[in-house]
Amino acid sequence: MFKIMIVEDDPKLKEIVIENIRKWGFEAWAVTDFSAVLKDFVKFEPHLLLMDINLPAFDGFYWCDKIRSISKVPIIFISSRDSNMDIIMAMNMGGDDYLQKPFSLEVLMAKMNALLRRTYSYTETMAGAIEHNGVILDLKDTHLQYSDQAVELTRNEYRITHILMKKSGQVVGRDEIMRGLWEDESFVDDNTLTVNINRLRRKLQDIGLNGFIQTRKGQGYMIP
Repeated sequence: MFKIMIVEDDPKLKEIVIENIRKWGFEAWAVTDFSAVLKDFVKFEPHLLLMDINLPAFDGFYWCDKIRSISKVPIIFISSRDSNMDIIMAMNMGGDDYLQKPFSLEVLMAKMNALLRRTYSYTETMAGAIEHNGVILDLKDTHLQYSDQAVELTRNEYRITHILMKKSGQVVGRDEIMRGLWEDESFVDDNTLTVNINRLRRKLQDIGLNGFIQTRKGQGYMIP
């Protein structure tokens, strides 16, 4: 589960943002001691920060600079300031995006989700699933879901899908996939891989996933 840390001193806005974040299935936590933001950041270990600029004690620029000295975690500034200089300052201090108050919660969540996707190559949560373009692979068993349909995969089909989804957007060589399929002393040869890939593709096509796994001739396979 992605953890979102909110550094915002407006109680009403803070509660609205927290409620919305939790509706999306993320964990949300808000700072209460604005003199110890860095300490709380280290303790909470968030995947993303929402940072106001106007804060008690030190401003958001100060805390962004402190956090950037130890972490590359994505930071979205949320502020009523609307000058170009403030936006430029936020980006120069290490911010990844800027959203002016008042803002749409839908826009906020779209920006957050986009940053999380770019920062973390795939979604792997404590619930035990990874997701790519609406396809969800359950890590607790061998089920794959897409839209309202589900399909059960064999052990090898599951491992192939897992390897490719973890490296979505990258070409994965056949040798690398075969190494990932080895278990104990068992050996998966080139022909076995081809059979499993073809069978997996047929199962994916049955639930509307045509072309989900693509072949790169002479290189391997990829999920774009």
